[in-house]
Amino acid sequence: MALPLLLFGASALAILASNEYARDQRNQKSLENLRTDRHKKIKPENGAIVSCGVFGVFDHTGIWLDGNIIELRGNGLIRGISPQRFLQGRSGSQIYIACNQYNEVLIESAAIERACAQLFQYSEYDLIKNNCHKFVWNCVTGDRHQLTRFSELNRLMANYFGCEISWQKTDTQ
Repeated sequence: MALPLLLFGASALAILASNEYARDQRNQKSLENLRTDRHKKIKPENGAIVSCGVFGVFDHTGIWLDGNIIELRGNGLIRGISPQRFLQGRSGSQIYIACNQYNEVLIESAAIERACAQLFQYSEYDLIKNNCHKFVWNCVTGDRHQLTRFSELNRLMANYFGCEISWQKTDTQ
């Protein structure tokens, strides 16, 4: 008799935790709130940080390279994919690019080398401990700092680049 109650309690706690996490994510700065010029589209450059929305709750990030995006996929594969594939299976229909307050693309040239060095490798994916934001931050800085949320990535990038981060639409579509 105690086992079913224990399982029910654990399930209820898991649901509450996931709801709390989703509510916290919605309260964090999202792509929609970080755009400054909603009409201008920016041309991606190699080494740029790009993002798209995922079902209105999460954001997915990667590194732009030669018309493709290097990403950490949910199964742990680090791969290069087309912009269309980057958006496929996600709710967002637009790719955004990290810029400064003057809509200049933020680029770290070392990110290209770090991202390319990891192509076709596996990195044990974990939504909390090893996600796309951590992968991007590692490519930009070489630091393996644990990142969970998109807002954390934005805060670290703002400190790293010394400016506010503005996510602008790309002209890739």
